[in-house]
Amino acid sequence: MTLTQEKIKTFAKGLGATLVGFCELEKSPLPTAPELRYAVSLAVKLSDAVLKTVDNAPSFMYFQHYRTANALLDQIAFRVSSELECAGYSAFPVAASQSLGKNNPYSGLIPHKTVAVLSGLGFVGKSGLFLSEQYGSKLRLATVLTDMPLKSDLPVIENGCGSCELCKNACPAGAIYGTPPSLNGERNFDAEKCSHYMKEHFQDIGRGSVCGICIRVCPKNKL
Repeated sequence: MTLTQEKIKTFAKGLGATLVGFCELEKSPLPTAPELRYAVSLAVKLSDAVLKTVDNAPSFMYFQHYRTANALLDQIAFRVSSELECAGYSAFPVAASQSLGKNNPYSGLIPHKTVAVLSGLGFVGKSGLFLSEQYGSKLRLATVLTDMPLKSDLPVIENGCGSCELCKNACPAGAIYGTPPSLNGERNFDAEKCSHYMKEHFQDIGRGSVCGICIRVCPKNKL
């Protein structure tokens, strides 16, 4: 049976994905596999009820939910990769929560939100988070790299934050600049400052690995 984008989308959604998109990259992020220059973007929506437990600090419920969403995304990416390989293609699942290690802890192999934007699923907001028109920033993301020729079937969406700066004003770390992301990929928030604040102030919840305040206050989320 021939594998198509529509079949990949149906398969991934059957496993629990909320949104699925496709795009072609300028080049593969893997020097050892330059042929992997196409990507499947996977998104899972977070629970509104759980996000409402985040106030001036993350909750244990949010941390547990966040971790479960990541695990689900990793499973979906793994299964999608297996389907691609069974169809004769190469595939590389990129974990939902990724890091290049101690020397570069705030970057991953490829930014999931960049892949999601190129796939036409949404835009990167002033918070530095990925937002979709339907779900706002209530999403976690993962990516599958492949050599199967893929192309986006949706147009790229421009930044939709307008003049809103609620996330900037609410960020306890002062890590959000309140500016749209630059076209050259430069970050519009300070990931290191965000991480240090979480580890200092939210150590008792997931060892300071989550916050969620910028998601809680975003009006796109309609919480």
